[in-house]
Amino acid sequence: MKKFAKMSLVAAVAVAGLSTTSSAKALEEAIKNVDVSGTVVYRYDDRSYDDKDTDLANNNYKIGLTLKSKVNDDVTAVTRFIVGSQADGGFATLGTTESDNGNIAQSDAQADVSLSNVYFSYTGIANTTVNVGKQGLTTPWTVAIDADGNEQTGTGILALTNVGPVTLAGAYFNNTNLNASGGLKLNGTKYHNGTKTTAVLAGDANVITVGAMANIGPVALDAWYLDMEDTFDTYTIGALAKFDLDAVKLSIGARHTQLDIDNALDKNFAKEDNSLTKVEAGVKVGIFGANVGYGWTDSEGGLAALDNDANSGFQGWTMNLNGVADASLLKVSVDAQVLPSLNLALNYNVLEKDKNDARAKDLTDKEMYVQASYQMSKNFGGYVRLGKAELEDAFDGKDNDGTIGRLQVQYSF
Repeated sequence: MKKFAKMSLVAAVAVAGLSTTSSAKALEEAIKNVDVSGTVVYRYDDRSYDDKDTDLANNNYKIGLTLKSKVNDDVTAVTRFIVGSQADGGFATLGTTESDNGNIAQSDAQADVSLSNVYFSYTGIANTTVNVGKQGLTTPWTVAIDADGNEQTGTGILALTNVGPVTLAGAYFNNTNLNASGGLKLNGTKYHNGTKTTAVLAGDANVITVGAMANIGPVALDAWYLDMEDTFDTYTIGALAKFDLDAVKLSIGARHTQLDIDNALDKNFAKEDNSLTKVEAGVKVGIFGANVGYGWTDSEGGLAALDNDANSGFQGWTMNLNGVADASLLKVSVDAQVLPSLNLALNYNVLEKDKNDARAKDLTDKEMYVQASYQMSKNFGGYVRLGKAELEDAFDGKDNDGTIGRLQVQYSF
């Protein structure tokens, strides 16, 4: 992080709204102990399918700016501003796909600026940090800060303390944005006495979570429990081991997540048990690397993450295992670091969905894509993806095949 006085133009613009009635000396004193960090991301997604209604062509933008101001020796004030979507803290998306009448669906427009985090961090107790206020939801089910995606936030208190090799966590939030941000789908809609009903999360539902993390040699372990008032309770356990054997680097990890929906969520929704289990392994030898991952869900339900990008979820690029019952996802990739700044990778993913009450037969979706990642400098880089997706019986009993592409550029400061 850089001192505020040396911050980038992006940060300067973010604070340009400070009152001009303050003297230059007062402003200098106010920002003396402020550090700034953040990201600027541009992404272009383009997908063209047999079913034209599922085509996609979007320009996406997001700027995330975090300011940390030292109040005194024990307290730091933290704020985070997002130039992007006010609804979920994600991208500002400007569509470029033509409508039926030939007009562009969305013209080039301005993005919203919002205050995402504002909390105080107290470190006056040895080996302990306490955050109070509006902050990111730092749990395995959520994404607190994301350079190129939506973010989950809540207002409350989070405490972390280290006891030897173990870190204990506890949090209580009386308000969250989970009703607007995240990938939670409580089996969509159901019918009760002929009436269509939908389960909706409440932003004012209390959230309580506790967790423990430990490092034992090369193995990192964690276990968490979370309860959302009158909605669901869930637990997750995970392990990740990394081994550095000189010329060979190995990693292997596993996670199991269970989520039980409460009856009180909606009288028309039966209580359902959801689970998602995944195992992943990776190896790197010289300039070459390979990774394989496999995940599967329960026959009753596969909901395991409140955001598809969270640690408790499992997804490819255009396909996702989270929230899909009776399914499995296989992910395989190989890559080569052909230059210090250039990495080339080939990815192949297969989503198998077994026949059940909602599916007349077994279904298989596939995607394959190549990716070239270029890191021009430590703080600036991006990647290009190009591939093909094959979705079985995706519309009107027909397969939905298409080409998929993406360009992403990111600057970090």
